Amino acid sequence: MIEGPYIAEAAALIGDPSRAAMLSALMDGRALTATELAYSSGITPQTASGHLARLKEARLVEVEKQGRHRYYRLANVHVAHALEALAVLAVHGAPRHRPTGPRDEALRFARTCYDHLAGRLGVAITQSLLSDGSLTQAENAFAFTPEGRTRLEKFGLDFSKIGKGRRSVATRCLDWSERTPHLGGALGALLLEDLDARDWLSRVPGSRAVTLTKAGRAGMRKQFDISLD
Repeated sequence: MIEGPYIAEAAALIGDPSRAAMLSALMDGRALTATELAYSSGITPQTASGHLARLKEARLVEVEKQGRHRYYRLANVHVAHALEALAVLAVHGAPRHRPTGPRDEALRFARTCYDHLAGRLGVAITQSLLSDGSLTQAENAFAFTPEGRTRLEKFGLDFSKIGKGRRSVATRCLDWSERTPHLGGALGALLLEDLDARDWLSRVPGSRAVTLTKAGRAGMRKQFDISLD
């Protein structure tokens, strides 16, 4: 008798290339229709609907009805963490013998990881907060210090939004492209929300990639001592 979580079932669902492509398309936290997800994975809407039904049954995605449309999103942050962890494993696998294109480089520079920031920019911000003592590092998570909270509140983060829910405040999310942790959890989501509100970031249409605006580059230098080419 097999005890414990049913890893094989979840792995088999994620392991299908079409389903993996659809789940990856949802990694930026948006809700998309079956037609949009079908386009992102190169399959027909009918085939996509079948895949999505299986993902919903396994609680990997959830669906929201609005009028005549049905919108799909990742069921929770744990699904996003699992996908990011698999991406870390994938970069160690056999190469596909294709050149890295501009889209790949854009994702490596900065991208959304569910509802927080990843890539070189996300890691650079995390390292800045660790270097100045705003964050401390434990085995599986970060923790913000009293000085760090004061600094981030002066920066403009509203810590009352973090609340006291079950979600971890500052998770260590291993970055698949940088191979080092970036800041996730409620604090990571709050930081991304703030950077968006300041117009420091610009979303790349149809992608998880984000770019720094002119104001964002200046702000990163001033607030985090970060200068990225």
